[in-house]
Amino acid sequence: MDFNMKKLASDAGIFFTRAVQFTEEKFGQAEKTELDAHFESLLARADSTKNWTEKILRQTEVLLQPNPSARVEEFLYEKLDRKVPSRVTNGELLAQYMAEAASELGPTTPYGKTLIKVAEAEKHLGAAERDFIHTASINFLTPLRNFLEGDWKTISKERRLLQNRRLDLDASKARLKKAKAAEAKATCEGDTVPDFQETRPRNYILSASASALWNDEVDKAEQELRVAQTEFDRQAEVTRLLLEGISSTHVNHLRCLHEFIESQTTYYAQCYRHMLDLQKQLGSSQGAMFPGTFVGTAEPASPPLSSTSPTTTAATMPMGPSVADLAPPGEAALRLEEVAPPASGTRKARVLYDYEASDSSELALLADELITVYSLPGMDPDWLIGERGNKKGKVPVTYLELLS
Repeated sequence: MDFNMKKLASDAGIFFTRAVQFTEEKFGQAEKTELDAHFESLLARADSTKNWTEKILRQTEVLLQPNPSARVEEFLYEKLDRKVPSRVTNGELLAQYMAEAASELGPTTPYGKTLIKVAEAEKHLGAAERDFIHTASINFLTPLRNFLEGDWKTISKERRLLQNRRLDLDASKARLKKAKAAEAKATCEGDTVPDFQETRPRNYILSASASALWNDEVDKAEQELRVAQTEFDRQAEVTRLLLEGISSTHVNHLRCLHEFIESQTTYYAQCYRHMLDLQKQLGSSQGAMFPGTFVGTAEPASPPLSSTSPTTTAATMPMGPSVADLAPPGEAALRLEEVAPPASGTRKARVLYDYEASDSSELALLADELITVYSLPGMDPDWLIGERGNKKGKVPVTYLELLS
């Protein structure tokens, strides 16, 4: 118990000394040991890495799970070291509602059949979203979270320890400076030749004794300063090594970012394929229900993708057919000129985006112009025949808004 009390008193004394040194530094009454410029740059880079990692982590969590209540629930499960329960995605829930609606409204009716097809597509979209969330959480969120909860806590702990060592060092320097000043003053007083006729010659003896005491105090302060300097240098080196490890953290996060983009590209590619299949199914069924009418995409949400990354095979989007899809090579232009528009089934269309023809079988388009379009038997549903004046050629459906 006695030992613990002594240790407690010693710790309290050290804490008080650090507090006094810190307060005097804030008021400009004490000198402060400055770190070198390279060390300061390492500290700034580490702080910036931590701040941006937190922001990227939080926003990615919002992207994967927009519902804040669900995010709080998942956070609590993680803190309690319990498995997060499986959650139905919005696409899967929509698919369930559509399937139930088709069952109740009549699965054999045109509306019911369409609901079943759309429900199946939404189910596939929900499953793809679930896989994407799972993959992104493991390959991207987990490494970022491990850095914040592991490496960064270690760095913060060592930085706080370095700060304490720096306060101890500066306090030792201030103590040595005061001891030397007092020693010099006592020495000056001791150098005065005593007058033994005085009634109090003991002043000379006291001055000599004080000078010896301050000399011992200076020696003690110098010893404390050497110890404090050694501990500070050792802690500075440990902290420096940890801060330089941020470069390895950047490399690891870069690899995780590439994996996240790859999983995101795969997810959107799967969604594109599922919706393209659904579009073809709905187009064929609509043509069977309403013969003689035109089937196509009325309002595309955005221009079609024309290129993808060569390094990501999963992101390769199916493109429109070539000239060979419409006619044999060398005959496409001739046959297009010879084809007459059908008596019925032609429609007016407004061009949404500029389109540059890739060969003579295609028709170049300008945004907002009006053209006449129609389909030929056996044509790919992604293409139409467009006419503008005496010019004729293939045009992509996704660049058109069909008018009545």
